[in-house]
Amino acid sequence: MLPFSVDESSPPQQIISGSSLAVSLPRPPRRFYRHGWHSWSLAAWTDLSPLPIQKPYILHPMQVDPVHAKEIRPHGSWVGAVEFDDGAILLLGSLGLGAHVTLNGNQLEGSYEAGSGDWLIAQGDEAAVFSEYAAELGKRFGLKSNKPAPRVWCTWYSLYSAIDELLLHTAIEGLGDLPFDVLQVDDGWQTSVGDWQANPRFPSGMAPLAEEIKSTGRKAGLWLAPLIAVKSSKLFREHPDWFLHDERGRLVSAGHNWGEYLYALDATHPAVREWLAALMKQVRSWGFDYLKLDFLYGGALPGRRRQEMLREAAYRSVLKDLREAMGPDAYFLACGAPIVPSIGVCDALRVGPDVAGTWEEHREAVLLHNPTTPGVRNAIRTTIHRLWLSRLVQADPDVAYFASAGNSLANEQKQLLQNLALVCNFKATSDLPQWLNPQERNDLLHFLQDPQRIERISPRVFRINGRIVDFEPAMSLPAPAAGPDRLAGAITGWLGDQSWALALNHRLQKNALQKTKRGP
Repeated sequence: MLPFSVDESSPPQQIISGSSLAVSLPRPPRRFYRHGWHSWSLAAWTDLSPLPIQKPYILHPMQVDPVHAKEIRPHGSWVGAVEFDDGAILLLGSLGLGAHVTLNGNQLEGSYEAGSGDWLIAQGDEAAVFSEYAAELGKRFGLKSNKPAPRVWCTWYSLYSAIDELLLHTAIEGLGDLPFDVLQVDDGWQTSVGDWQANPRFPSGMAPLAEEIKSTGRKAGLWLAPLIAVKSSKLFREHPDWFLHDERGRLVSAGHNWGEYLYALDATHPAVREWLAALMKQVRSWGFDYLKLDFLYGGALPGRRRQEMLREAAYRSVLKDLREAMGPDAYFLACGAPIVPSIGVCDALRVGPDVAGTWEEHREAVLLHNPTTPGVRNAIRTTIHRLWLSRLVQADPDVAYFASAGNSLANEQKQLLQNLALVCNFKATSDLPQWLNPQERNDLLHFLQDPQRIERISPRVFRINGRIVDFEPAMSLPAPAAGPDRLAGAITGWLGDQSWALALNHRLQKNALQKTKRGP
């Protein structure tokens, strides 16, 4: 490991090459900037004490980088930074793929998984060092596309997977002349995760649905998760050799969802690449111009690949193929995506966890100490800490809520989420118009129509159209569980690692959703 020292007389920015680097700190730090691996992984300033390993472990592949999931020292994917008592920041960031930064005593240590690459060492205030890091990444990976962010209505947070052809026809009619640019169909239209054809609830197929959306003057959007599949899918049954395996020949887990284990496609397999390209072309032929590709981390999980290459390089390569196959005029939103390898390929990138109809759940936040699960506080915290990416890619903060029905959010919590969308300049909602009272519909209309004037006053405080908005209420992490909560957390974490318990919970949620899908 190459030793390196910095002090107040060092240049504010330096680029050093090497496979690993140890930067000695000029004085003790007080905080560390953690940067998670993909869209939903935690990004935040924290103190230097170890964070509990988040639970359940079965979900690690879909929430964190599984290679570093059990590292208890402060650490970050590609980049880490420390803050000193006077507010000065020292940042160590890789300028290549497959790198990690850890705080080890009085040193910031960075290392590449294989080979070597460049590192940026930057000193200054928070805005300056992250701006410099983004600039250097932009030189190597590309800058934000020139496509304006569309105003999006999507099906997920009102209807979830309980969608069907008639229900979407009613929803499209109900949106009337609200000025959305895109109507996006989310999870629930497909036969299975891995089998991307219309299920029996869409007897007319997907092309007529896209045509109906486009007849309203809007673009049609569609959700897919093309780099993963469930074991019950036809794709898995017919092509088990297409999937990622470990060194012992076992399937690599991509997590657990939809009541089943998830498995990742080997993105270097030639037949997989052909199938993915054909899938993108098929979706475009149906008439969908806005593609939300989700669970993309599957392309970068550790494992043995048909073609030997670094896992993040394999992911970036297949992402470029997907981009080429969908065509340059499509709008490409990447979600559940490794951050740095996605830069320069997609138009927009989810930069935080999913939102939800709640601010924060005690079970996930305290018992499981899991900051990656859906929730408004988790989404705001990580998104704010990733705004430095805005010069590189359109930052997607997920949807905002306006309806009082269907969620437990206080008005100030909904407004904070709406303000986050304005700061990111990515306006989306899932609220069904029939759930909105006249005032809420008027608020949504102003949200979609009004231009915004944004000024960043400090890292967490903004002036939005003359209003001061402080996101600090969402920034802190809960204290580790203690006393009875510690025991409850151990039990809850154990249950969360049982596939039968997750499958049962999925069935219960699905049954409840079917009963309530017509409205809250």
